[in-house]
Amino acid sequence: MRRVSKVTAAAVGVTLALTATAACGSKPKDDKKSDSGTSATPGGTQATKIDFKACMVTDTGGIDDRSFNASSWAGLQQAKQQLGVDVKYITSKTENDYVPNLNSLVNDKCGLIVAVGGLMADATKAAASTHKDQKFAIVDSASIEPNVQGLEFNTAEAGFLGGYLAAGYSKSGKVATFGALPIPPVTVFMDGYVQGVKYYNQTKGKNVQVIGWDDVKGDGSLAGKFDSPADGERIANDFIAQGADVIMPVAGQTGLGAASAVQKSGGKASVIWVDQDGYESASQYKSVFLSTVTKDIKDQVFNAVKAAANNQFTTKATIGTLANDGVGLAPFHDFESKVPADLKSELTAVKGDIVSGKIKITSKNQPKS
Repeated sequence: MRRVSKVTAAAVGVTLALTATAACGSKPKDDKKSDSGTSATPGGTQATKIDFKACMVTDTGGIDDRSFNASSWAGLQQAKQQLGVDVKYITSKTENDYVPNLNSLVNDKCGLIVAVGGLMADATKAAASTHKDQKFAIVDSASIEPNVQGLEFNTAEAGFLGGYLAAGYSKSGKVATFGALPIPPVTVFMDGYVQGVKYYNQTKGKNVQVIGWDDVKGDGSLAGKFDSPADGERIANDFIAQGADVIMPVAGQTGLGAASAVQKSGGKASVIWVDQDGYESASQYKSVFLSTVTKDIKDQVFNAVKAAANNQFTTKATIGTLANDGVGLAPFHDFESKVPADLKSELTAVKGDIVSGKIKITSKNQPKS
């Protein structure tokens, strides 16, 4: 199975710095505007249209990744519906598109530009330093003074619950995880997952094995990209062949390939999805989703747009945790009756112990408060 070295992540940052004049990604997409000057809210009421535009640049996973890009766009859609702002996005086909896409939105007079994903940190820093009066927010990366707000999530905490769930649910005694790239917003999930399995083994006297990631060495199975379902399917099939019966992909569209492989396996495994509830966002595979390690990107993006639209923009980072419900575990849905009651109770207790500080999660990839 393919491995991507840590050098790859460093090289991405260098590449971004050199690509400010590269070709842009796909044509910007404006969301449909209301001719009446108002926007319908989910409840049927009308939000008065205001003179503010919120824009977004996707990561290479694309707008329909059923993961962090889709969640971010949902936050902008909510802002349109509830606040009456205009919204649009540009899709990045490659990392080379990040800088020119961000710069093009500055020229389009966007009140707030949301960059999606930690891979865009260098590009966002470059754009922000060139356009100091422009307001930015970035998902899965830290704030950058004086004009970039970081929207971060400690998914090691929720990943820990996912790992405990996987270990407690597994019948084979083998579970697995893989990522797209060796960057903190990806590996922080995997660190938590592995540590959750270790904690289960420690407290229950078991020996559930994790295939695909070593949280101590920071090394394991990486697809190398967010937009390759074929690679995700290949990796998942390899895990299933090794006996893993619960798999957590942290890889956007690449992870959808893993869900497809599990679906085709005829019940040999189940999937723990990430970011937004896979049962709802990737419903074609809903039968395989045991749960999802969630992060509340939608609300964080909405809140950032709301603040900027109300002239209350801040560079103070937001960090989603189990304590503030910024991260968590989604419902079990079709697996509700299959997850033992004792395991459900243990997950509640483990969550409480993480929030109280009794359980310490040691991932070096956790966002700094």
